[in-house]
Amino acid sequence: MFILSLTYVKPTEDADRFMAPHMDWVNAGYDSGMFLASGRKNPRTGGVILARCARAEIEAYVAADPFTLEGIAVYEITEVAVTRTAAGLEGLKG
Repeated sequence: MFILSLTYVKPTEDADRFMAPHMDWVNAGYDSGMFLASGRKNPRTGGVILARCARAEIEAYVAADPFTLEGIAVYEITEVAVTRTAAGLEGLKG
């Protein structure tokens, strides 16, 4: 599993201008089965996405995010080997 932590490098007003295409990108990530959960950071400095698939696929997909293409945000991609979960979240392992 991967944690995708995106941090805005431009003002939130710029992020707001590209939010619709970014959300289309996020929704496509869910549709493909790559994304498991996502949301905004609080305070609003970016967001976090939980994802699964091969690292190369994640990196390629992140490179196509409108926020990346427009220089709105940068991503930190962290791989996590999940070994224990709460009941109902066993699908996050492996």
